[in-house]
Amino acid sequence: METAARESDALLEAIRTQGGPPGHVAVIMDGNGRWAQARGLQRFRGHRAGMASVREVIEGSVQAGIPILTLFAFSQENWKRPASEVAALMRLLQQYVAREREELRRQGVRVRVFGRLDRLGEGPRAAIEEIERLTADGEALALNLMISYGGRAEILRATQRLAREAVEGRLVPEEIDEQRFEAELYTAGFPDPDLLIRTSGELRISNFLLWQLAYTELFISPVLWPEFRREHLFEAILDYQRRERRYGRVGAV
Repeated sequence: METAARESDALLEAIRTQGGPPGHVAVIMDGNGRWAQARGLQRFRGHRAGMASVREVIEGSVQAGIPILTLFAFSQENWKRPASEVAALMRLLQQYVAREREELRRQGVRVRVFGRLDRLGEGPRAAIEEIERLTADGEALALNLMISYGGRAEILRATQRLAREAVEGRLVPEEIDEQRFEAELYTAGFPDPDLLIRTSGELRISNFLLWQLAYTELFISPVLWPEFRREHLFEAILDYQRRERRYGRVGAV
């Protein structure tokens, strides 16, 4: 434990020395099921173990001075999983809110939840409303939780909203540009992620923030999510700080 703490402190100091941490970090939290299966446990136990990693990444983000953190918590595709697993995940969401809400408020974390929340039951929706209300004054970190979320569905939703305005005569199609389109996304008002971290070594973005990730730097960690700790986050941030972001331009020679 002490060795891990020293390593974490050294990485954090390196981040601060380097300067310029990412303004917005997004995370695909993957590997809960494989972590559980490797230990002969039910998949739900992996999801529960992953809650500790959520706390680690939130606290690490505050330490590193990251203003925005977006976590992919539950995708629209996850509704296709066995009903027992989905129900367990919804209970876990409510338990997370009950356990972490006061600590998040104390740390100055403002929580917002985005996605097709109408598909959630009354209990999970009430928990979401509660944590958003309790943390509304947080200024240290903006934490976005994407629940019942899909990138394609988000783009379709934005397109439908713009089409409805055009049909009603409140919008001329030629007026639609990137900024106008982005105003209809769930993430309206937030800058695009600078860094996307995916755990468990998988090399795909899994229908996550398809519009917003156009120029995002990717970091693939081999670590399964329940084992992901703030030192792994700091390693990803340091890797990002060493990169040159060109956005299609030619770099310095």
